[in-house]
Amino acid sequence: MAKNRPYGDGQRQGAVRDRSQVYNPKTDNWTKRNNDDGRFMDQKSDKDPFKGVRKEKGGN
Repeated sequence: MAKNRPYGDGQRQGAVRDRSQVYNPKTDNWTKRNNDDGRFMDQKSDKDPFKGVRKEKGGN
């Protein structure tokens, strides 16, 4: 059986479901979106994209 160890190493097993991210060139940040209702959920404070979240088409 596969294990998701060691804990706290910053690696994820699999992808995050029901979410996507899009690059906002106006704020120069990545924004996470909920696929159920299309609402924006969170925005990154640094310039790197979210880990394990798929990118929408048209993003950078």
